[in-house]
Amino acid sequence: MRNLIALAAATALAGCVNMAPKHERPPLSTAADYPAEFAGDVTLGQRATEVAWRDFFADPQLEVLIEQAIGRNRDLAVAVAQIEEARGLYRIQDADRLPTVGASADATRSRSQLVPGTGAATINRYSVGVGVTSFELDFWGRVKNLSEAARSQYLATEQAERAFRLALVRDVASTYFSARGAEEQIELAEATVTSRKEGLRIAKRRLDAGVTSALDYRQSETLLTQAETQLASLKLGKAQADNFLAVLTGGPVAGPLPAPLPLVAQAQSPTLTAGLPSDLLVARADVVAAEEQLRAARANVGAARAAFFPSISLTGNLGFSSLSLDNLFSDDSMTWSFGPSISLPIFDFGRNKGNLTVAEARENIAVATYERTVQGAFREVADALAGRRYLAEQVDAQERGTLATRQIADLARKRYREGVSTYLEVLDAERNLFASEQTLIELRRAQVDNLVTLYVALGGGLVESR
Repeated sequence: MRNLIALAAATALAGCVNMAPKHERPPLSTAADYPAEFAGDVTLGQRATEVAWRDFFADPQLEVLIEQAIGRNRDLAVAVAQIEEARGLYRIQDADRLPTVGASADATRSRSQLVPGTGAATINRYSVGVGVTSFELDFWGRVKNLSEAARSQYLATEQAERAFRLALVRDVASTYFSARGAEEQIELAEATVTSRKEGLRIAKRRLDAGVTSALDYRQSETLLTQAETQLASLKLGKAQADNFLAVLTGGPVAGPLPAPLPLVAQAQSPTLTAGLPSDLLVARADVVAAEEQLRAARANVGAARAAFFPSISLTGNLGFSSLSLDNLFSDDSMTWSFGPSISLPIFDFGRNKGNLTVAEARENIAVATYERTVQGAFREVADALAGRRYLAEQVDAQERGTLATRQIADLARKRYREGVSTYLEVLDAERNLFASEQTLIELRRAQVDNLVTLYVALGGGLVESR
């Protein structure tokens, strides 16, 4: 019993020395604030982490697609399975911090000649016991640091899954907006093709009547073919967006989908506050994952340093052994054994030093990776904040420009009918109007896509509902 108490005390004392570098976050490698030119008032608006993605997206069809993607996306399923793998590895490593106690029972029957010439004897032997085999007393923190490294790897994997989930939400929304934008552009192109077919028919009648020249007819024909070419290109883009959306969502959606909203209504999302760059250290899953990787690297440095010191292991056993089954559990049959073993590296030809060099190099890599991740997160937010302001200005200017271009096209057609100008003026006006209307749709798509990017970059997208 005293030996078992000593073993328990040794277990409690194990790991009292930690040779791992103390974990501290590297200094913020970005500016303390976002550029005031486009960051706006950081006290206004809601934090992205507090806005549920169902509240952020107004389109009911998009909500259905995101929900299915979260439940059925194959890459996300892999990320979830990797969390379970990392959790299992952590449990395996953490189990080494406690002794493994095993029970055994044995019964043997043997026949042998004890003394030559006396004949053979049959001997029965029975034994039962519990024991601890080669439990390492972790005085230098090697096992503890290996356990901490496995735990941090598990937490990093969990954060990586969260980051992937956010990226999936962003990709589904971005692809959906591309499909909606292409659909609106297709509707515009189809209306333009119909209008230009009618214009070509009129031009043909005027040519046959000798009212106009063949040049005007061919120019009208060119307008039609340009619109048809653009229409085919838009249909290709729409098909590719739909195909990618089916991959992201894990397959077709069962049942009818709700009616989608037009792009102009998609920008009516909650106003988000930029906050401070330091907020990203806890709001962004990829930044948290990078910090956990840094913790793991520093714990591995501690384990590599501990390898230079003696390794002490204990083996103990307590049980009963007897030649008679009836007397197996008597006081006279009790047996025990207890013994430590020590292993001290003397000549390893630089193996431990090499392991330490590798661990320290990986710590430096983890520091640089963390700083790069923080800088990347800062740039994503800053870019999205700039996009929120300047894309809104672009859309506003393009709307006014498209209105002016439409008026120019109406005037050009009127002047041509009255014989004041040539058909070349109509041709240029029609081209400019079609291009301006297509550009307006594309800018609206870019605007709503940027708002989603800002939402995800600020750490939003994980909350299901308030």
